[in-house]
Amino acid sequence: MIRSVVRGYGAALPKRVVPNRELEGIVETSDEWIVQRTGIRQRYIAGEGETTASLGEAAARQALDRAGLTPDDIDFILVATSTPDNTFPATAVNIQKRLGMTHGFAFDLQAVCSGFVYAMATADMYIRGGMAKRVLVIGAETFSRILDWKDRTTCVLFGDGAGALVLEAAEGEGTVADRGVLTAHLRSDGSHKEKLYVDGGPSTTGTVGHLRMEGREVFKHAVGMITDVIEAAFESTGTTADDLDWLVPHQANRRIIEGSAKKLSIPNEKVVVTVDLHGNTSAASIPLALSVALDDGRIKQGDLVMLEAMGGGFTWGALLVRW
Repeated sequence: MIRSVVRGYGAALPKRVVPNRELEGIVETSDEWIVQRTGIRQRYIAGEGETTASLGEAAARQALDRAGLTPDDIDFILVATSTPDNTFPATAVNIQKRLGMTHGFAFDLQAVCSGFVYAMATADMYIRGGMAKRVLVIGAETFSRILDWKDRTTCVLFGDGAGALVLEAAEGEGTVADRGVLTAHLRSDGSHKEKLYVDGGPSTTGTVGHLRMEGREVFKHAVGMITDVIEAAFESTGTTADDLDWLVPHQANRRIIEGSAKKLSIPNEKVVVTVDLHGNTSAASIPLALSVALDDGRIKQGDLVMLEAMGGGFTWGALLVRW
């Protein structure tokens, strides 16, 4: 059977690093409070000339270089983002232009913080369906542009960045020993919309709007929703937490990450945590975390890796991949 195998990875971050101490001069908060509640110590904030597309392009070029490929080898660019450069065209098309690619197709996918898991599952379907041989999957965000910098409950949580993977079709035996995407499980429930949303948009206010969140409500649902899809991934592949080499979660809050791992009996030493470095970068958080763990040698070829995320909507999902 056809599997979607990871060939290359890349990451890009804005130049400006903003430690917690710097935010103490903007809103009533403290480094101690932020670290205790979230685990975040710093984040990267996009400056002039740095956009979702420019960060996505940089991550994509790095992923292509590591894969030993060029844009000519890519059939499809899929960008997960909630902060596009323009209402239209898609940021994916913008990145396609930046890469000098005039063939194939490109579009954006919007599932907020779950976006990269949704995008990986979507790319896998295109590859297994024979519509693409190689896909550039990008998670890119500039959440700093939709934050209310007077709201101390949200502005301290988020950051900007981009990450990318190159997926390529390869033959597998149809077992969990195969390299590539093994299973994906996606969920959503729109009844939770008001708990995490942006209060603007072209069709409603004609403005970009700002992020609004009921933090306690999000926290209350997060662990249960995350464990639901991870358990579904284990069940569908006949694997367990003991078989897992790495859990790479969406980097929103250290307490959510640790709570989910504990409920699933996944030891902390198998969990990749980068929320302290990047903050919550929404759809970019998983590929950024993967990049860190690949750079330092933790994730190796053959490892069984679980990706999971939950985001506004609510949306949530998990994807199991053999590296």
